[in-house]
Amino acid sequence: MTQRKQWTAQEKLNIVLQGMSGNVRICELCNDHGITQAMYYTWKNMLLSQETKIFERGGIDHGQQRLERENKKLKETIGELHLELKKTTGSQETTQADSVLPCPAAGG
Repeated sequence: MTQRKQWTAQEKLNIVLQGMSGNVRICELCNDHGITQAMYYTWKNMLLSQETKIFERGGIDHGQQRLERENKKLKETIGELHLELKKTTGSQETTQADSVLPCPAAGG
C-alpha cells in the first residue's frame, strides 16, 4: 500500500498559484502533482477564504506572536522552577515519605 504525500503549505500554495495563473489546465496540473481536482479546489478555496488576513497588519498576526512569546517564556519559567524544586526537595523526599503516618483504622 502506498503512503499518501504530505504536502507542505508552501507546496499547496505553489500548486494553487500555478492553477490560478491560467497557463496550465487544472486537470493537467493535478495529474502532474498526483492530486485530485477536488483537492486542488479545496486548497484554492482555503487560500481565497484567508486572502484578507494575509494583508491585515502586514500579514503578521501580532497577537499570535505575542502569545507564542509569552507561552515560551512561561514554559521556560516552569522548567526553571521545576529544577529548583527538585534541587531543594531532592534530599527531603525520602525523609518526607518516611514521616507520613498511616491513617488510623476506623472504629478502632
